[in-house]
Amino acid sequence: MVIRRSVKYPEETDSYRIGQRPKVRVSVADYGVGNLHSIRKALELAGARPVIESNMRNLMDAEVIVFPGVGAFDSAMERLLPYKDIIIDRLQAGTPCLGICIGAQILFERSEEGSGPGLGFMKGGVVRLKAERVPHMGWNEVVSSDPFFEGVSSPYFYFAHSFHGSPQEDVAVATTDYYGKFPSAFRKKNVLGVQFHPEKSSASGATFLRNFVKFIEAKL
Repeated sequence: MVIRRSVKYPEETDSYRIGQRPKVRVSVADYGVGNLHSIRKALELAGARPVIESNMRNLMDAEVIVFPGVGAFDSAMERLLPYKDIIIDRLQAGTPCLGICIGAQILFERSEEGSGPGLGFMKGGVVRLKAERVPHMGWNEVVSSDPFFEGVSSPYFYFAHSFHGSPQEDVAVATTDYYGKFPSAFRKKNVLGVQFHPEKSSASGATFLRNFVKFIEAKL
């Protein structure tokens, strides 16, 4: 689905030159959790123009949404819940979105970690890892043929989690083996959720985020 919107050209104070194609403005949701500095810097290096958005109401006007990833399910949803319907309407309409770790988990309907609802954009829930050692911390292989992983020099990405999405629809596009396989990336319409942290995944994560920026540039 291609989203057509007018593009505002940069002001003279912007960091890129007048006359160049404007960088895609990405709204990074600051809902009280998340590794905001790292993901903002990584998105800048990938060619985007990230803006930290603390007012969740402003997501209704966002061209691209990123839900960053460090925190607990209920805490992440606390500030998003009043705008749940607005956010879902935007995602259903084709607004590009990237959810990272807890930001991917809140895309589901519910979680074993919390008692409140998720956004419910993806059918299914979030379950605890069935592993001898939890949390799952460190580098692990992501197996995928999805175009978002095209050109990635190494399939190893950085993980830090105790739960993962368990979809009840065909949205899983990657798997990872940690005491058994679990889905580690999800894709529905223009929304991508990943259980790993691309902003902490060195060259592999940088390539992944560049692919994401190219994807959203083609959609806007």
